Amino acid sequence: MSSHTQKPPVLTIDGPAGSGKGTISQRVATTLGWHILDSGALYRLVALAVLKKAIPLNKDSSEYEIYNIALKLDVLFVPLENNSVRIVLEGEDVTQAIRTEECGNIASQVATLKSVRTALLERQRGFLKLPGLVADGRDMGTVVFPDAKLKIFLTASAEIRGKRRLNQLKQQGINANLRGLIRDIEERDTRDMQRKDAPLVPADDAMIIDTDNLSIDDVVNLVLNAQKNS
Repeated sequence: MSSHTQKPPVLTIDGPAGSGKGTISQRVATTLGWHILDSGALYRLVALAVLKKAIPLNKDSSEYEIYNIALKLDVLFVPLENNSVRIVLEGEDVTQAIRTEECGNIASQVATLKSVRTALLERQRGFLKLPGLVADGRDMGTVVFPDAKLKIFLTASAEIRGKRRLNQLKQQGINANLRGLIRDIEERDTRDMQRKDAPLVPADDAMIIDTDNLSIDDVVNLVLNAQKNS
């Protein structure tokens, strides 16, 4: 098969908030030399726009407005030398702004809207380019790239995920309450798993990894070995 017709390989890494999929995906993509899709960032970008425009989420009339935001999202992902990515929305660096707890909670609500998911679907698939793609999200293996040869689903208890998030916030100089973080995580899990469209569930053929008692290096090695043998 010639290179111009070769379909790039894709590795999907799904899981709930705080399961480590972002960190793991970045490390795996860097090691493989592949592109990366942070699908959660796209939903957080829509959420940030919703916050900036003060669009109420509890009104049916808001869905079309939010759909249009998702459809016309003016976003740029700029790779940096330290293996991280700068995210620019409408010319503004929003890399940190989209990582707040408020933005994450709004993103979880926005993600329940079928029209928004439809608007972002082809944009996500457009990230698939040679030499390959590591796709990080909640429905990468079930909806966005169902034909992926290797699908990973990361899990971790709400308590462990809450502690990880607390440590991240402390490193950023942000005070937070562990109990509140765990409650927010459990609420987001419920929304993600019970939404009608593209619920958070492992693909039938996914490799499930419980990260509770594993280090980042442990999980990265498991994923890389699975990729090598797939």
